[in-house]
Amino acid sequence: MLMTPFQAITLGITQGLTEFLPISSIAHLRIVPALLGWEDPGAAFSAVIQLGTLLAVVIYFREDLRRLLWAIAKSPRERQKSDDIHARLSWSILYGTFPIVVFGVLFKEAVTGPFIRSLQVISGSLILLAIVMVIAESRGQQKKGLEDLSLGGAFFIGCAQALALIPGMSRSGTTITAGLFTGLTSAASARFSFLLGSPAILLAGIFELKDLLEAGLGNEGLFSLLLGITFAFVSGYFAIDFLLRYLQTHSLRLFIVYRILLGVLLLVLASLGLIS
Repeated sequence: MLMTPFQAITLGITQGLTEFLPISSIAHLRIVPALLGWEDPGAAFSAVIQLGTLLAVVIYFREDLRRLLWAIAKSPRERQKSDDIHARLSWSILYGTFPIVVFGVLFKEAVTGPFIRSLQVISGSLILLAIVMVIAESRGQQKKGLEDLSLGGAFFIGCAQALALIPGMSRSGTTITAGLFTGLTSAASARFSFLLGSPAILLAGIFELKDLLEAGLGNEGLFSLLLGITFAFVSGYFAIDFLLRYLQTHSLRLFIVYRILLGVLLLVLASLGLIS
């Protein structure tokens, strides 16, 4: 799809806002063009403009990431002896990243195909995860912080992250929900979700960017791509800050209701042939 600057900006803002809110960026990058009568930008474009949201994570969590990198640079003996939360967190992110790397490689063709990106699949995913989010929140008050997260818990959250390969599931939605099941607070789940997503976003973005460049974007296509990345960064930064503050005092109810309403609306519109 050869995009105009306006389309690239619109999709960049959409990507940034919905990457971190638990409402699925992949779904919205499929839905927004459908509603506006544009072509589907495709999974490759969606993955590449995520580099803008990655930059937002790097800048917002720059101190955390600096400590994580320093913890990784320590010798194995020092890491084993360390009680530093960042040393443990670095291993948690490593364990949590493994599932999506494996599933991303094994099912790359399936998750980029037309069926998996259909509006029916997206609608079902939006509603299904909303139901799971209700169950997760109903399990009682989650009190654990990141310092209490075990490697097993991190791996469980990582497996949930792999489900986000299905459009409509939402990477932040699946990981925050899984975090609640492990006993983390909503805010701690969101914080770990953002940090955990960084390696996956980087790997997917670089992999797809290579394919796009080899296919030949041209100057106009490259300019539109850079616009999308830039606006994804700006909107993503504000989305991170909003969600972390919001979850300090609110539940996921707002996003649960939004997911259900959007899923039902899409099913109705698709059944009437108003969008495809």
